[in-house]
Amino acid sequence: MTKYILFSVLILSLSIGCGQAQQTVRMNAIKANDYGVVYSLPKTSVVVALKVKKTVYNRGEFYPFAQRYLSVEPITESRTEYTLEDVMVINRGIPDRENSFMVLFRSNSMAPYVMLTQDGLISTINAEPETVTEPSFELPAPTPAPVNPRRFLSEETLMAGSSAKQAELVSRQIFDLRRSRQDILTGEADNMPPDGEAYKVVMEQINNQEKALTEMFSGSTQTEYFTKEIVVIPTEQDIDKMVIGRFSEKLGPVDADNLAGAPIYLTLKNRTPEVETVLSDRDLQRLEKKLSEGVVYNVPGKAQLTLDFKNRTLKNQEMDIVQFGSQDVLTRRMFDNMKQPIKVIFYPNLGAVKQIIQ
Repeated sequence: MTKYILFSVLILSLSIGCGQAQQTVRMNAIKANDYGVVYSLPKTSVVVALKVKKTVYNRGEFYPFAQRYLSVEPITESRTEYTLEDVMVINRGIPDRENSFMVLFRSNSMAPYVMLTQDGLISTINAEPETVTEPSFELPAPTPAPVNPRRFLSEETLMAGSSAKQAELVSRQIFDLRRSRQDILTGEADNMPPDGEAYKVVMEQINNQEKALTEMFSGSTQTEYFTKEIVVIPTEQDIDKMVIGRFSEKLGPVDADNLAGAPIYLTLKNRTPEVETVLSDRDLQRLEKKLSEGVVYNVPGKAQLTLDFKNRTLKNQEMDIVQFGSQDVLTRRMFDNMKQPIKVIFYPNLGAVKQIIQ
């Protein structure tokens, strides 16, 4: 049976404005390191990011009296619900420790250097790296926590002997607040706010009190958004409807082995044409020498990725997968120009050549 590496990480605050840009380190090829820089090529990890909405419904203290006094439909049961709002698939390169190499320069080359990511992945040669920011969801701000309504209750209400009497008194207080607001809006209040700033403060206080007291009947709703990442590292084999995680309306995202949630299936099909190459012993020796002296880079393969959940397709897209591709090499003599060194820019997450500047 083909094995896959699967793990998940909970991320609570991702947004497009706060995406993390890759940090790089400059490695100079100098005599102290024999004019060589060690780098790693990445392998692909498929990151499935789930955007989740959490909604908390809180039942009000006087919900049985909501229809009688305010004519509103109340929340009758406190509960928490989760909804899967969106899904994003990210190609994130991770160091492949089995594919580490050394790029060698001649001692008379003009100040050669290599830019590596903090993970040691090759980013550029003789060039400043481009800013690469990983895509992420923009998450709405959570709704404010409800205000404690009891701070607005009168002494008469607090001293009332039954919930029914308290509900009656609170409903009168709500209507008094509405009447006061209407009087201010029409200019008929006995004590009008003296200026615009005072008017704003008074109206805000009235609105906040009315909302807090009304929620004692109707109940309150709070929402917040978060993301969860599910990371899958493919092998060279296809993946067919692998359960990478589950989602529950009551629990939210859960692990793949938690049967409380409905499964999320991942399918990954290699779409790279197979090319059979037969090399002679002499050709193999030449290839080995070329790989040992040049700059080895990845040529990713193409794959079709599908995500399914509850009999619907969440994602169906083509992806670059390093494990489905091959490798090639930039020969060492490309970097021997002492007057104008060649610049190479890579895709750090793929280890593939993006641009060569002469």
